[in-house]
Amino acid sequence: MPATATTVLTARALLLDMDGTLVNSDAAVERVWRRWAGRQGLDGDAVMKVVHGRQGYASMALLLPDRPMEQNHADNARMLAEETADTEGVVPVPGAPEFLAALRGLPHALVTSADVALSTARMAAAGLAQPDVRVTAESVDASKPHPEGFLKGAAELGVAPADCVAFEDSGAGIAAARAAGMRVVGVGPRAGAHGPDVVVPDLTAVRVESGADGEIRLVIG
Repeated sequence: MPATATTVLTARALLLDMDGTLVNSDAAVERVWRRWAGRQGLDGDAVMKVVHGRQGYASMALLLPDRPMEQNHADNARMLAEETADTEGVVPVPGAPEFLAALRGLPHALVTSADVALSTARMAAAGLAQPDVRVTAESVDASKPHPEGFLKGAAELGVAPADCVAFEDSGAGIAAARAAGMRVVGVGPRAGAHGPDVVVPDLTAVRVESGADGEIRLVIG
């Protein structure tokens, strides 16, 4: 539901997607994926409806179901390198610097479909500090919408999934967090169509407070 009135969620830990949630990298994502779509003879608009939130090879498998997976993984590696080198227009989502600053000392982790190099490049380009705990593409066997990344993040923080709140912008990411048994704050224009618990336009709508016994209070709206 939209955060039209104030909503309060409590959690023991927060799990944060990167692209579209902390970092606006849409321009770079569009450039790289539209070039790939052109090489494959695919419609760029149709491709862009699929790629957000997933690892590249998983998006390719949906778009080209008859193509060998080894080819998808090879293309994915090339595209990760392209994306890592292309940080033009990568900026923080409004409120992200203050949001991350408020989480210092509180349990939180990055859970991203990017690899270490890409996540490092984009967070740096946006001027954002990296959380101490990061679950990246190298950390998992399955891409979002599979819940593995979120479950791994919760396990590394030592917090039960039901006590976590995930922040996500994409359908694949929201589905992954839901499958992990977490509540979800949807961030930005893509999120509302995918059933998060609450939707915010950006992170300026979220205030972080420390509650009793290490509890995190999220005041949203």
